[in-house]
Amino acid sequence: MFRETNIRSVVKGISWRLVATTTTVIIVYIFFGRLDLAIAAGLIETVLKVALYWLHEKIWQRLRWGKERIEPFNLWFTGLPLSGKSTIADLVYEKLQKYQIPIERLDSKDIRELIPSLGYSREDRHRHMVRLGHLIKTLQKNSISTVASFVSPYRESRKTITEMVKNTVVVYVKADIETCKKRDYKGIYERAIKGELKNFSGINDVYEEPKHAEIVIDTDRLSPEEASDIIVKYLKRKYIKQ
Repeated sequence: MFRETNIRSVVKGISWRLVATTTTVIIVYIFFGRLDLAIAAGLIETVLKVALYWLHEKIWQRLRWGKERIEPFNLWFTGLPLSGKSTIADLVYEKLQKYQIPIERLDSKDIRELIPSLGYSREDRHRHMVRLGHLIKTLQKNSISTVASFVSPYRESRKTITEMVKNTVVVYVKADIETCKKRDYKGIYERAIKGELKNFSGINDVYEEPKHAEIVIDTDRLSPEEASDIIVKYLKRKYIKQ
């Protein structure tokens, strides 16, 4: 996950030796009553033990015994447009960063901007999921976990993600279609109803609710903060274990 650099090990050794050397000087002075002898003993001990501490750290870094690897996970948020996926995912991502694990945030808006020619047909969306699956797999090979938020309206596409990517946790952000319309600050639902937007999930295209989501968040009952706490607790229990 993180590699201890040589400079960090040295600084840790020096900070500890300042405390230990001061203790040695005091003890020698108490027993012998000679300040010069106490200071000399403290300096010799400092040089030797900093070197020994550095060597000791390097040896233990090479030993795998007792180390537990944090398996990378993929937190997959799915739900209707404007159900609250991105808001909750952003909060979860922010909270997970405090645990100092390698993690990346993936959102449909950002990925779509990278592939502007991608359409919204069922076939296009499925191809999009396969691309995302390959991207997340590559990140996981480098021990990087992901927090991903995508409408991903089709069950077969979500199944593809769970089959391609290990440790995928599906979070269904559940919201009534009328609730989503009330949150429509961009007017996209209105445009879809007018027929200006095709293949819009929940209006002129289906959204197939997950049957086996690991976590279901009802945004009519839970605030984004409460929802994010539930999700982080789940990850701490199952994957992070700190």
